[in-house]
Amino acid sequence: MPFLSAGCNPGIEETRKAAWEWAESHGLALSPTARKKMIRTRPELWISLIFPTASQQHLDLFCQWLFWAFLVDDEFDDGPAGRDPLMCEAAIERLVDVLDGGPPRVPMEHALAGLRNRTYQDRSARWIRQFRRDTVAWLWTYYAEAVQRAAGQVPSRADFVKHRRDSVAMQPFLDLHEITAGIDLPEYARSLPAYIALRNAVTDHSGLCNDICSFEKEALLGYEHNAVRLIQRDRGFTLQEAVDEAGLQLGRTAERVRSAERELVEQMAAAGIEGPTRAALEQCVRDYRGLVRGDFDYHARAERYTRPDLVEVDERDTLSQFFAA
Repeated sequence: MPFLSAGCNPGIEETRKAAWEWAESHGLALSPTARKKMIRTRPELWISLIFPTASQQHLDLFCQWLFWAFLVDDEFDDGPAGRDPLMCEAAIERLVDVLDGGPPRVPMEHALAGLRNRTYQDRSARWIRQFRRDTVAWLWTYYAEAVQRAAGQVPSRADFVKHRRDSVAMQPFLDLHEITAGIDLPEYARSLPAYIALRNAVTDHSGLCNDICSFEKEALLGYEHNAVRLIQRDRGFTLQEAVDEAGLQLGRTAERVRSAERELVEQMAAAGIEGPTRAALEQCVRDYRGLVRGDFDYHARAERYTRPDLVEVDERDTLSQFFAA
């Protein structure tokens, strides 16, 4: 890990309390089992490591987005919707409709509508387009996985890398970073190849780190959409060999971050980008380093990833009360 820690946001405890109060106020009163799982997940830790200097208001908003995203993740990864493409499709279509301004019907949709309204306030149309695109791309990855599960298929390693770039859900949080950083990148800045490469490298690092730390838990659930599992299967490796190879790839991905940073400096000069836009891109470079490190540290500390022995198999055949009408 070549990047130094930027520390943890001092508002972590307040944001933890705010997240649970927000969930209960939106009818997301978790069952004892789901509550234990969320406590072990510690969304307030990830958000506080990723955004160590965010205001309390932004930290709370981002943590509530993450709390909501983890509920989505657990429903589609572990629940029946992850095995039934039709159920998955219907649930995702409803969430996307609400994100686009449609009327909410169930607790998860009402919670999403509130997050959407608070997040979109004072944001430009171009930023909203970017956030919407990244969030919707993430949601539909659950459908892709459900279809492949039902068909008895697994993706190739190359296809999975592209899929994981959306499914890890880091891209929407890179968008949220602009809110707390006080920036709003113009389209020409977002279109710089090195900026795109930088975001992809940051996202790929998070996905690979997550897969390394999640492998044992996901193996217990029979979940095949994991980089370690695909390396093991494709190369005929033992588990330890696959983990070692994934670790080497993680290191190379961190180097891709640094390479993209250098290329971004050269491309800004070539494009004549100066002033506030250059300052905003330089802010992204600085903050993304801390983001990569914070994500890395989180996975080593949250029991969701360090205690696979605590996994409980979900045997429901219907959507949870938060998703079902």
